[in-house]
Amino acid sequence: MAELSNHIAADNRESFGKGAARKLRAAGKIPAVIYGHGTEPRHVALPGHQTGLLIRKANAIIELLVDGKQELTLVKDVQRDPVRQIIEHIDLVVVKKGEKVHVDVPVHIEGEAAPGTNVLQDANSISIEVEATHIPERLTISVEGLDIGAHITAGQVELPAGATLLSDPELLIIGVTGQTVAAEVEEAAAEAEAEAAAEAGEAAAEEPAAE
Repeated sequence: MAELSNHIAADNRESFGKGAARKLRAAGKIPAVIYGHGTEPRHVALPGHQTGLLIRKANAIIELLVDGKQELTLVKDVQRDPVRQIIEHIDLVVVKKGEKVHVDVPVHIEGEAAPGTNVLQDANSISIEVEATHIPERLTISVEGLDIGAHITAGQVELPAGATLLSDPELLIIGVTGQTVAAEVEEAAAEAEAEAAAEAGEAAAEEPAAE
């Protein structure tokens, strides 16, 4: 569950732009913006190390201290450098205790299906509406003993008390196949990818050279 003990002191940010953001990151801080509940967006700087530890969990709840005032916030978006994976910016939305929010919660599989089977995961998360202070870290699905042909949809996943499913109840989360079928699916996917790459190469070769 999300913890309310995630206290962080944030500094107001007066300088903007890429240069200012680089200076902040060099100083071990992360640029962020706080919005929601009809308030004007506020730009702040968060302590890099502590924030990085907290946001390892999906849908982290952070209690910010800004200008001596505490505010409960939900991590809505984390922007990272695609190569170095350095956190470049964080979006935080203001929430209230007891308020319900829409979040995508990761799916975790546990257990082992029947011998000779292969478990295919079609969806990695499920959308739910839940109290901001009771967001589950993950939704666990057991595949223990499931045999070929078994499947689990979003509507069959057990949700926390008070949570409401937002995803399509028929959304396929888990499917159990024979190992030969799974191998054929992977082989077909690899062949399709190879064909697409070959076609792209042929199209590039046919393009006239730039003058």
